[in-house]
Amino acid sequence: MKSTSSNSSKKKTSEYTWSSTIEDLLGKKSQKTTEKLNAYGITTLEDLLWIFPLRVMELPPVQEFSKIQDGMIFIGRGSVINIQAKPNFRIRGKGRALLYNIVVTVKDAFSNQYLTLRWFNTYGSVKQKLEKLNLIEFMGETSFFADKAQVVNPEIFPLESFKDESNFQKTGYDLKIQYPTINTISGIHIKKIIDQIPSSLWDNIEEILPQTIIEKRNLFNLKHAFKILHAKIKPDDELQLKAENRLIYNEFFIDQIKILLRRRFLKKPLAHSLKISEEILNEVKKDLAKDEPMMRMVQGDVGCGKTSIAFLAAAITIENHFQTALMCPTEALALQHFLSAEEFFHNTPVRIGLLLGSTSAKEKKIINKKLVDGEIDLIIGTHSLFQESVQFKSLALAIIDEQHKFGVEQRISLINKGQGTHCLIMSATPIPRSLSLTRYGDLDISIIRSMPAGRKGHKTRIVTPDTFSQYLSFIKTRLSMKEQVYIVVPAINESVEQEIHHLESALESYKKYFPEFRIKGLHGQMKSDEKQSIFKEFKNHEFDLLVSTSVIEVGINVPNATIMSILNPERFGLSSLHQLRGRVGRGDKTGFCFLVTDKQLATTSQERLKVIENHTDGFLIAEEDLKLRGEGDLFGKEQSGSQQRKLANLILHSDLLEDARVDLEEALKKNDPIIEAQIAKISKDAKIFNTI
Repeated sequence: MKSTSSNSSKKKTSEYTWSSTIEDLLGKKSQKTTEKLNAYGITTLEDLLWIFPLRVMELPPVQEFSKIQDGMIFIGRGSVINIQAKPNFRIRGKGRALLYNIVVTVKDAFSNQYLTLRWFNTYGSVKQKLEKLNLIEFMGETSFFADKAQVVNPEIFPLESFKDESNFQKTGYDLKIQYPTINTISGIHIKKIIDQIPSSLWDNIEEILPQTIIEKRNLFNLKHAFKILHAKIKPDDELQLKAENRLIYNEFFIDQIKILLRRRFLKKPLAHSLKISEEILNEVKKDLAKDEPMMRMVQGDVGCGKTSIAFLAAAITIENHFQTALMCPTEALALQHFLSAEEFFHNTPVRIGLLLGSTSAKEKKIINKKLVDGEIDLIIGTHSLFQESVQFKSLALAIIDEQHKFGVEQRISLINKGQGTHCLIMSATPIPRSLSLTRYGDLDISIIRSMPAGRKGHKTRIVTPDTFSQYLSFIKTRLSMKEQVYIVVPAINESVEQEIHHLESALESYKKYFPEFRIKGLHGQMKSDEKQSIFKEFKNHEFDLLVSTSVIEVGINVPNATIMSILNPERFGLSSLHQLRGRVGRGDKTGFCFLVTDKQLATTSQERLKVIENHTDGFLIAEEDLKLRGEGDLFGKEQSGSQQRKLANLILHSDLLEDARVDLEEALKKNDPIIEAQIAKISKDAKIFNTI
């Protein structure tokens, strides 16, 4: 057996491909760096392509100190004359380790002038390195302190002689390329890693698009785009923009392929064909009658009648001797649907069950057995429904309310509990078109634009300390007219860190404001039977004001409740505010939503609340919310704030998203071999199917 060196895992330059691993590139000596990159999701050389420079700057030549101006990037050379290193403070948890403020005085290599280099709160290792230096070259941004020029936190290289070649101008284009820090690996180190990629590979980047699309959209080829963004080709503003647009298009195009594959996967099982009467909406009727699973989202603003459609679909399924599951994001909504289902299926033989996280272990066991034995026709519940312990005899329809509260993986976990299960999704949160082409691209979407006849809708007003007394007077008037009120708070308990309203304080305050009226509190941590009792009592008008957390955000239907007061509204997302106010104005009386603020808000928060006050269009509000919160994880569990793409943004680049969607459709019709090869390659990634 041949002996191997500790660095033998590194390949020869000619053996590298873009699928080579980071360990192949760095060898075993750099195992810690490899592990950090792998933990960040960077496992191959191809992944390194998608780490883009933060800045690519054209560098000045090495100059004498007299040329310094405030705020310029300066490269200088000089002799280290003096070093002052003062301990600053101890690093917590680091034993005796200290941080230092370091001042280095440098004499110009080309004149008799001096310059100060400064480091603040830096490590002892920096001090030790500086103490060994004599002749140096440095680069950084200049500033003036007490009329003296200085450079703070410069980059430094030691020199043997002032005649040495410049360390900062080795690209051939006099460029400084600054990469981001990745999982504590500095940008300087990231650049060194990327520089190790053999130059021959940069000319061997596989193109994923047919030439017809590249020419049609006037796109750079992939190789050219990457080389520009990594400054392998000296960029200018126009080249940079075109290179970015190519990669943005690329990301959207790959997304559309993934959505296509997931759609094919979900449509693959043979579905239960259900016979439907003519009263049902035509789209749902056609879907349920097919022998491939329905994957449809019924989208409409709050209070438009989506629940009725869902129950009718459930009735059809049950009439055909199959089971239906209705999954909700909160126990409060599940309870509300359970009560509504009991009303809807009153005087019918439909057997309804309720399964919540708070359901006792004994009761869960009984419910699970009934589901397996087919003794429950319609089960309503929360996340508990997709747990492994829950099995069905004949699940044929999965209804999911408020899909945006769940991940795609959770949706598919429930569907997979049946064979060829139809899926009907309800969403009261309007989906912007750009998001519907990505997150929900594997669904057919139906939009209900009309509201049930007789509904008066709602009006929204911001309440400030100046208008608070008028607000209380208005509530008292409506209560005296036998109407009911919701008071929503952002938290159950008092927070030391945040000065916000909580349930207990709001209960006390509103009991003082309205002592003659009946008030109760509600929150998500109550036992399910206690919550159910409070819902029933409020619906039956056994009390007048319900002080609650946002558990009432969706699905609660009390037509006599005409006022929704939201305390500390700046603590809620725009879509949540829109959902909450949808709880009022559901009957023949106009609803009123009050956004109650008790302090001066930041300008951005004020602007957000103005959007809610001035607009009732859920689509416009959803677009604003998308800008603020991010789009979430398209192929996993995360619902907001996540951004998997490196450059593409749904809001800023929606035109390129639409181009990618159209181009893929056309290429599929032509059976383009390049596209088919990409589909085959991407289909090997099981994550896009979210299989269990």
